[in-house]
Amino acid sequence: CRSEQHVGSTQPRHPEHLPHGGMAVGEMPYLQEFFLYLQTIRWHVDLQPWASPTPSLNYEALRFLKYITTPQVSCEHMNMNSLTDNSKTIKKPWSVCLDDRFSLVHRIKSKQCRLYSLGLSSDDNQFEISMANSGCEVHRFDPSIKSAHIQEGQHLWNHRLSIDWRDPNPAIAAHKLRSHRKKLGTILNEFGHQKIDVLKADMESAEWKILENLILEDIVEQIGQLVFEVHIHWPGFEVSGNDSTVVRYWYSLLKELELKDFRLFHTYKDLLKPQMFLKKEAFNASSCYTLSWVNTRWK
Repeated sequence: CRSEQHVGSTQPRHPEHLPHGGMAVGEMPYLQEFFLYLQTIRWHVDLQPWASPTPSLNYEALRFLKYITTPQVSCEHMNMNSLTDNSKTIKKPWSVCLDDRFSLVHRIKSKQCRLYSLGLSSDDNQFEISMANSGCEVHRFDPSIKSAHIQEGQHLWNHRLSIDWRDPNPAIAAHKLRSHRKKLGTILNEFGHQKIDVLKADMESAEWKILENLILEDIVEQIGQLVFEVHIHWPGFEVSGNDSTVVRYWYSLLKELELKDFRLFHTYKDLLKPQMFLKKEAFNASSCYTLSWVNTRWK
């Protein structure tokens, strides 16, 4: 046998004989693009400074609760009943802003609006029906739906999908996954949708990590209005740290929305839910608030 390697041989060379630390020259552009891509990814939200010189739950809680109960912009028209013939009252105050200075009311009247509704086994779909009756294209995502895709009427679709803050691990076989879980950005790409006029979410404490994902991946910039039910009786799924750290994280997420030109226009304190704040009866807080923001840059 001849020990030397022939020209044109497919036998791999030892890494020390390759330039650039053992990488073939043809691989370099792809690796450079990959590293540039990694540099553009945001992995964490920017935490706001502590509310006090030393970390304090009292100061963090008061700052956070004041923030979620103080509208940042006025909205005079928030009643969906004015746009539909539906006489049923909506159980929860899922408020959207219909003032002329924002585009939603014009997109509804021109039948060009799109609503995404994220939920978990919710039987309260009156808001979605009202939006569909007004001419909006409505997509409900709920893992409890029996079939993969069900169309109700002309404008309402139900999808057996759960919105998550991460996509499934490709190493896990599909039949072993408990449900169809995908990031919102992945679903937008699969559905071929570039924009969502309204994103409504009632995710039973998964909303914090989902909101973080929408911010980190810049998906919020594709959304006109956000209507979120937030739960503060415990930190939420995969939110860790002591109580003051958790509240600082919540506050930082909402400040990120503000930096992206979202403004809170409606807040609702649910007095029917337990009055709890991080497992304590404190700060005169409810365990559940419904918050509505408008993207003031939305066209």
